[in-house]
Amino acid sequence: MLILGLETSCDETGVAVYDSERGLLAHRLYSQIAVHAEYGGVVPELASRDHVRKTLPLVNEAMAAAGHTLQELDGVAYTQGPGLVGALLVGASLGRSLAWGLGIPAVGVHHMEGHLLAPMLEEESPDFPFVALLVSGGHTQLVHVAGIGEYTLLGESLDDAAGEAFDKAAKMMGLPYPGGPELSKLADSGDDKRFSFPRPMTSRPGLDFSFSGLKTAVRTTILEQAVEGVLDEHTKADISACFQAAVVDTLAIKCKRALKQTGLKNLIIAGGVGANKLLRQQLMEMTKKLGGQVFYPRAEFCTDNGAMIAYAGCQRLLAGEQADLSLSVVPRWPMTELNSIVSASTASQGKP
Repeated sequence: MLILGLETSCDETGVAVYDSERGLLAHRLYSQIAVHAEYGGVVPELASRDHVRKTLPLVNEAMAAAGHTLQELDGVAYTQGPGLVGALLVGASLGRSLAWGLGIPAVGVHHMEGHLLAPMLEEESPDFPFVALLVSGGHTQLVHVAGIGEYTLLGESLDDAAGEAFDKAAKMMGLPYPGGPELSKLADSGDDKRFSFPRPMTSRPGLDFSFSGLKTAVRTTILEQAVEGVLDEHTKADISACFQAAVVDTLAIKCKRALKQTGLKNLIIAGGVGANKLLRQQLMEMTKKLGGQVFYPRAEFCTDNGAMIAYAGCQRLLAGEQADLSLSVVPRWPMTELNSIVSASTASQGKP
């Protein structure tokens, strides 16, 4: 089954062509960082307009790179939610229109399910069941995954997600947009022992997260250093390193707790923060001690991309799911509401 995947949930336009037998054939990604940089954050209307300009040209590029024509497609998958409503409508409108015009099925994909299944695009991928740490944009969640669509939420962020905390801490220090990756780079040259930051909610039972207190601690430290006249680049690097260590420690502690609670050994990490080198290293060491393994997608598939949507959509189309002719998107959409397709979870999972 040859599938076209479209991702337009926020500020990145992703397109991919996936074959159920041969794996990922081509993918293209356009980032809107330059569009939103001067505003210090995503402007929804500008994001939607840029998707309108970029999506169809990227479709043509991806199809050409895959060596196929649109007429050879067997289905179209698009991100139906969650995300920015205007941005979602661009991908959904194009996806449904292409499918209708070509006489093939289309399916709306849950953005976070796409991230969760992204590790399946790799040569070495986990078998079900496993625990998933999803750290993408405004989401930080721990999920028990029994199969595709078989999701039990174990814990989630009660306020700022990890990615949001990274971005806000970076903004406090005046780092360029997008701040999270810039903070991680700066942390590489910092002393992660200079400042003492909390590991929120790790001293109490449970698997929920809260990063608002950590964010406040960072703000207080920045103000103190500024008052003392020592908020130079060296100090910013130290603050970044200490902040990053606190977030990573918190995520690792909760992941270990989730694995022990479920009795599972394998963990996947997906989403933008999943590209963080320190987090990957710490989770690898932790799961190894427990006799398990951590799996994650390559760095380019940690952020939003069309490949994950094409893969997830392919699995659901193989299971017989497809959208009707109505056009709808779901800006807020709990992943636990998805239909189970356990029978299809062992279907062909071609690798790139």
